[in-house]
Amino acid sequence: VSGILYSKNGAKVARKLLILQLLTFVLLSAAFGFKSLTWTTSGLMGGMAAWLPNVLFTLFAMRQQGQTAVSGRVAWTFAIGEALKVLITIILMIIALGLFKAVFAPLGLAYLSVLMTQILAPAVINSYRT
Repeated sequence: VSGILYSKNGAKVARKLLILQLLTFVLLSAAFGFKSLTWTTSGLMGGMAAWLPNVLFTLFAMRQQGQTAVSGRVAWTFAIGEALKVLITIILMIIALGLFKAVFAPLGLAYLSVLMTQILAPAVINSYRT
């Protein structure tokens, strides 16, 4: 999501990517339901820890995109957005593991599935454009 927003048609692609990420961790968490409800909720928390910061970054970047580009401002906006993503992810993981006592395996797998979707989906989306 991070680099896509600054390209042409970036908001549309970012929206598709966010929906795909959401579907990925919701379906994976539903599959964890065969193990237990705790695994399902842990998977949902892991997916949210990766997905929610991406949504917030997207909103932040779209808000900044409408403003006049000043030399170096795009880089600073990107850096601030990425730092916020990391901070929010850490906070969500601490809440999931510390407060809700989430099971690490489904939490980690759902988190990684969202990250892998973030890495692989743009390549797949771009391959269908050409």
